[in-house]
Amino acid sequence: MVGSELWIFVAIFAGIVSVGVAIWLYLWVNRQDAGSERAQEVASWIREGAKTYLRRLYLALTLVSVVLGIIIAIVFSFDIEHLGMGAAVINPSRGITMALAFVAGGICSALAGYMGMSVAVAANVRSAAAANESINRAFRVAFYAGSVMGLAMVGLAIIGMGTIYLFTGDPEIILGFSFGASALALLAKAGGGIYTKTADIAADLVGKVEIGIPEDDPRNPAVVADLVGDNVGDVAGMGADIFDSYVASTVAAMLLGASLFAGNLQTRYVLFPLVLCTLGIVASLIGIRFVRVGKDGKPGRALNNGTIITCAIFAVLAAAVVLLGGYNLGVLWATLAGLVTGVVIGFISDYYTSSDFRPVLETARVSGSGAAINIITGYSFGLVSVIPSIIGIVVAMLLSYYLAESSGISGVYGVGISAVGMLSISGMIVSSDAYGPIVDNARGIAEMAGMSQEVIDTTDVLDAAGNTAKAITKGFAISAAALTVLALFAAYAEVVGARGVELVISLREPVVIAGVLLGAVTPPLFSALTMLSVTHNAFDMIEEIRRQFRERPGILAGTERPDYATCVDLAAQGALSSLVIPAFLAIVLPVLVGIILGPEALGGFLGGSIFTGVIFALLMSNAGGLWDNAKKFIESGEFGGLRSDAHKASVVGDTVGDPFKDTAGPSLNTLITVMSLVSSLFAPIIAAFHLF
Repeated sequence: MVGSELWIFVAIFAGIVSVGVAIWLYLWVNRQDAGSERAQEVASWIREGAKTYLRRLYLALTLVSVVLGIIIAIVFSFDIEHLGMGAAVINPSRGITMALAFVAGGICSALAGYMGMSVAVAANVRSAAAANESINRAFRVAFYAGSVMGLAMVGLAIIGMGTIYLFTGDPEIILGFSFGASALALLAKAGGGIYTKTADIAADLVGKVEIGIPEDDPRNPAVVADLVGDNVGDVAGMGADIFDSYVASTVAAMLLGASLFAGNLQTRYVLFPLVLCTLGIVASLIGIRFVRVGKDGKPGRALNNGTIITCAIFAVLAAAVVLLGGYNLGVLWATLAGLVTGVVIGFISDYYTSSDFRPVLETARVSGSGAAINIITGYSFGLVSVIPSIIGIVVAMLLSYYLAESSGISGVYGVGISAVGMLSISGMIVSSDAYGPIVDNARGIAEMAGMSQEVIDTTDVLDAAGNTAKAITKGFAISAAALTVLALFAAYAEVVGARGVELVISLREPVVIAGVLLGAVTPPLFSALTMLSVTHNAFDMIEEIRRQFRERPGILAGTERPDYATCVDLAAQGALSSLVIPAFLAIVLPVLVGIILGPEALGGFLGGSIFTGVIFALLMSNAGGLWDNAKKFIESGEFGGLRSDAHKASVVGDTVGDPFKDTAGPSLNTLITVMSLVSSLFAPIIAAFHLF
């Protein structure tokens, strides 16, 4: 017991070190040269736009958190287990504790996102300035800035989880922390995705297609909103997304440890997920130091090498702790199964989205035949890309389950641990992901500030690697979410079973079929709603861009500065107003299904949402990344280059793929996680009160 408790303090200390290193890197980035006055002016527009949007978003989320916190405090003040047994049924302290954990989860998630966004808007101009010196220097600035996001996220997560468990000793309270993080993550990711793609699509369709000006031309009124969107969507939003999966996988495994083990073993295996998170932080801190661009000047290879080295270090540390700590070997096999599968699925995404391989090259080649062929080819490869990723998830699930069972522990616990093993290196994974939008911004600033073509070419190389890194991270996040929700599904069954309800999910039961079908249609509906929000908002912004070009001819002549602020404001208002129905689907719908149709139907609902959610998320993320890099490959001079028919077709394909890969796709893994968390959190109430 003493040894197990010691791990709590070690975990919290590791989290503090991670946040401390993140702050040190933040200060290092801010000390770098910020470039010319013109570059700093452009960067200031992006910085102010991003901060303004996040202030609005966090104000709205604060109101949502207060309302949900009050509901949670009231609901969990009732002792559902002892209702009708003559015992006291009111326990306000538990309700207040659960509500405080919920709020703490939201605050930690928001803080990690805000730290990442703050350094990103400082690093973009500094990375562009460093590109004057060398690609290695520019890469270092951008990657270290991305590391601020990765290290802050895992550090705050483990500090929050460890502190709550230290004071309460109850994994179900950490479930409230996870729900707070997930609720904020869903709205931050969906809102940021709607924002960034509203601006991106409007800027591309009017600027590139109608007018024929370059991607980040300062004459385009939407260009600043587009660059702002990279930060609020791909940095703050994605950071909140991975934070959510990271915490959810850990709490799911902790809940399973509490329900599947007894006596002294219970504490050991409840805390084992925190042990893995601690080792993951150590491995990420070491791995980040090995990320350097070699003499070949290929940043993509540097990012991949960093991921592989981090995985190897983590695997050695995990093996040492399991063997020396006397843990069952089943948890080691489950950890390694999840870790290896996460990396494999990430590189599967790399194959389908990188311009080094057939899918992107083939899509670029056929683009000369028109936009329709480009879209059909990219969409088809996106569908095919789902298959190896799903096989990888299946293999990880089966290996972790049966290897754990054969070693004498619960196979369900093994599945939960495999998800933690996959996400344990999130510090490194998020660092690579946050690098992407930073170098994307650097490229935009270089063009808007009138830097040399050599600098723009250097930032193009960095940006191409960033696109692939983002695609790998999305594949990694989706596969991790799939294993996480499977663990949460098992945790839901355990929580319901502990309340005296035997959960039998049979496809011969009409209510279960009803739940499966309702769950299966929820991810497609969520995707449609978020993408329709993008198209609706983009239409409004397109009209605004056309109005400015029409009424102020000096803009295109280069003698008059566009009104950037109006487009930034349009994107922000449209994103925030579009979040109401998606939030209802994620938070309210599972509870309604459970209360009306019962626990078995809710189990079917979760199953249906997992199946379609994972498939849609993989399809959208991979197809979107493929279209984007096919366009960039053509822009490099292949198949006719800029302004050719192939290029025009690829721009249309990329425009279709934008809301796929940056709005709906990456939000779906958060959606299914939130629905699973809501179900587990409210399982005691649903087990006690349901109509069917």
